[in-house]
Amino acid sequence: MRKQGGGFFTMAKQTNYAQPWSQFYGPNLGYVIEMYEQYLDDPNSIDPELKQLFEQWGAPVLEEPVSPADDETAKTHQTFRLPETPTIFSKLVAAVKLADSIRHYGHLVADTNPLVKKEKKLRRLELDEYDLTEEDLKRIPVAFLCPHAPAHVKNGWDAILHLRKIYTDKIAFEFSQVHNLEERNWLIQQIESGAYYPSLANKERVALLRRLTEVEGFEKFIHRTYVGQKRFSIEGLDSMVPLLDELVRQAIEHEIDAVNIGMAHRGRLNVLAHVLGKPYEMIFAEFQHAESKNFIPSEGSVAITYGWTGDVKYHLGAARRLRNKSAHTMRITLANNPSHLEVVNPVVLGYTRAAQEDRTKPGVPVQNTDASFAILIHGDAAFPGQGIVAETLNLSQLRGYTTGGTIHIIANNMIGFTTESYDSRSTTYASDMAKGFEVPIVHVNADDPEACLAAACLAFAYRQRFKKDFVIDLIGYRRFGHNEMDEPMATNPTMYAIINQHPTVRQLYAQKLMEKGIITEREVDEMEQEVAERLKIAYERVPKNEDELDFIMDPPKPVVDRLPAVKTGVAKDVLHRVNEELLQFPDGFNVFNKLERILKRRSGVFAQNGKVDWAHAEILAFATILQDGVPIRLTGQDSQRGTFAQRHLVLHDVKTGEEYVPLHHISGAKASFVVYNSPLTEAAVLGYEYGYNVYAPETLVLWEAQFGDFANMAQVMFDQFISSGRAKWGQKSGLVMLLPHGYEGQGPEHSSGRVERFLQLAAENNWTVANLSTAAQYFHILRRQAALLTREEVRPLIIMTPKSLLRHPLAASDAEAFVDGAFSPVLEQPGLGADAGKVERIVFGTGKLMIDLAEQIGKMEGLDWLHIVRIEELYPFPEEAVRDIIARYPNVKELVWVQEEPKNMGAWTYMEPHLRAVAPDGVDVSYIGRRRRASPAEGDPVVHRKEQERIIRCALTKHE
Repeated sequence: MRKQGGGFFTMAKQTNYAQPWSQFYGPNLGYVIEMYEQYLDDPNSIDPELKQLFEQWGAPVLEEPVSPADDETAKTHQTFRLPETPTIFSKLVAAVKLADSIRHYGHLVADTNPLVKKEKKLRRLELDEYDLTEEDLKRIPVAFLCPHAPAHVKNGWDAILHLRKIYTDKIAFEFSQVHNLEERNWLIQQIESGAYYPSLANKERVALLRRLTEVEGFEKFIHRTYVGQKRFSIEGLDSMVPLLDELVRQAIEHEIDAVNIGMAHRGRLNVLAHVLGKPYEMIFAEFQHAESKNFIPSEGSVAITYGWTGDVKYHLGAARRLRNKSAHTMRITLANNPSHLEVVNPVVLGYTRAAQEDRTKPGVPVQNTDASFAILIHGDAAFPGQGIVAETLNLSQLRGYTTGGTIHIIANNMIGFTTESYDSRSTTYASDMAKGFEVPIVHVNADDPEACLAAACLAFAYRQRFKKDFVIDLIGYRRFGHNEMDEPMATNPTMYAIINQHPTVRQLYAQKLMEKGIITEREVDEMEQEVAERLKIAYERVPKNEDELDFIMDPPKPVVDRLPAVKTGVAKDVLHRVNEELLQFPDGFNVFNKLERILKRRSGVFAQNGKVDWAHAEILAFATILQDGVPIRLTGQDSQRGTFAQRHLVLHDVKTGEEYVPLHHISGAKASFVVYNSPLTEAAVLGYEYGYNVYAPETLVLWEAQFGDFANMAQVMFDQFISSGRAKWGQKSGLVMLLPHGYEGQGPEHSSGRVERFLQLAAENNWTVANLSTAAQYFHILRRQAALLTREEVRPLIIMTPKSLLRHPLAASDAEAFVDGAFSPVLEQPGLGADAGKVERIVFGTGKLMIDLAEQIGKMEGLDWLHIVRIEELYPFPEEAVRDIIARYPNVKELVWVQEEPKNMGAWTYMEPHLRAVAPDGVDVSYIGRRRRASPAEGDPVVHRKEQERIIRCALTKHE
């Protein structure tokens, strides 16, 4: 019963609905609605408690709870129920709910599928589901339902019709997942006002038809001319090209400096030809296996790089420069891409971040997200299917990786190879995964090219305003099989029965323009003939002779040659000054006391010729590299502190949490430095850093795995990009990868960085693989890499970094080693091999095990028969240095390779042929280490220790 005055009124029994309005029903509910109307007229005229509820919870918008006695089916299917005695207010509530349902669910009945027309009826969108009539809606002002409606919308009924039209047409919208109120309101305003939708003049429509004619004509020409050759046709998604054209037009109009595109195979040749401006002649030459380089435009507007082994045509990228009327120049880059299609996504984002940052001053690079943006084109099966997509989306708002918003386009042909959508994903749409990242999504019918332009306009405007990602689900079809050699009727007969009867986008749009009197049938035919003639002329210019092709495919001389000698030592006074500056903290900055004591031990090391450990050597290398004017970017899981608490490049005030980076305050620094803790991702982060380095080759970019085996999750990046990118595409990289490696009883996974994989991939001087044993070696190899970044000889650097050696006294180096030393591919064990005539065994090994041997040697005597050589640079194998060492020992009988990894892992398989090649006649080559194993290490630390002791004992025991 309702009760006014000092108390409140009787509520319904507790329900499962949200508080508080869900607790009212029947007469009490009617009373609350009546009181809310009175509250709107005069807030002070109602009960104070009820007034407080209205102020806190707003209007009583709810569905009336259904009593248990009601029919279960009615309760299950109830959309909305008015009170028994509806008022204008309750009708308004129902109308608002209907309008919101159209916004939220209109996409379910939108006309976005070019092959199947959906039934426009949906229960949630029908008036009778809300107890509403047309007359009810006509009494409701437009502003309550559609505040941004255009002028022709006069009342609530018009508003509902308007909302139904725009939310169920050729473009459908999903933005309920966007929680930011400003973004949601902006999207509603743009969509419902139609402000985002371009108004095309007739000449622009004709130009759009011409573009579609070029797109279709290109594919048809190749289909007829190169029968049976793979091209991964765009047909069925032809509107992707004008969509990209519009994004490019918007970008250059806003004077953006760079647009970076990543995409899969489908439609790639068409995009290269029409968006990147790659000459038809070049593409035809690639089909004909003829020399194509002569067709690159001489004015330099199009840039295409080449490796020496090359790649198939639908993997290749290109770059193009465009200039607008105010002479602003913009670069468009389509990234090279392997068949692991989606792995290019983070690479392109790395390009984009690099293009946005100014690295010329000390401190954190200055980022301008308006300088560039990325477009990523995905397959509809790959977007939900490939985990790298989610990894990449997760980078979008992280400070070390954000690029101010990426525009994602799903090239949705509703099939993956032969697999239909119902077998390839568990979601309604291919785009649904993006909802978890609060990314707005539009679904657009690829048969409506004007709607596709509108989608591009909305995506670009959202990206520019909110600096966030946006997804365009471009829904089309695939006219032929997966690669033009497949017969799709064998596996997808129902779909292809429809496709075979379906007109092309160009035909549909031409018919539309003819019906409007914008163009004549004769003009359409002439346009088609002009395009065909241009293609024919280009084809005839291409030589048909294969003899000019390079069948040897040797790398260029700078790649073949060994790395040049580089001075990496640093003057002692410079090192001393830098070292002391790194230990100076701002007044009032409270470093954790234990950490401060550890850091302060570094003070005076160069004045006293003390010892420098691994992390100390690293920060000194970074500081002096910055003084040389080389920017540095280091990322990885927990890299600011270091996995083993060794680094501490970022200090935290224990009272305020404020960060302080000593490397930002080095006198004489001429470039930026940044270190970011990465998300718990390997593939996306490594791809990102590779892309950053490729686009900013003057920057020392380092990625660190938390443990070396974590690189397993990024193996595709090593295989498809880092090891082979230059050979395939001419894509240079000086990326540094730090992979903690060493057997210390921590079990199978955290022991091995899988050095064997990198050595197996090593060829043609494609990278350097090192396993170092001293801090000075690390210092010098980093400085060498920084010095080579902008030279033709540059190549990636893989370092098997230590764990226990980080603080091991035998891995620490004298201060003088940083002044006068240089990186050496081999090191000889001090104290051994002095009497050359007595040496009978030379033990070769690498990394942490060599320190284990050195530690044991210090406890032994009578080792004049033995010499030990550390191979610090595994690839390229330092053959000349090893030969010189062996030549000093005339009585050597055996060369032994010792390692802690199993025989089928580690470096032995790679080293054995090299050691046999340098062994003198009659000298045996043998192996000491773990036997062949399926798992890289023992799981029990006691068993590990016993096996490690056996290996060391065998290496240091003379055969009798």
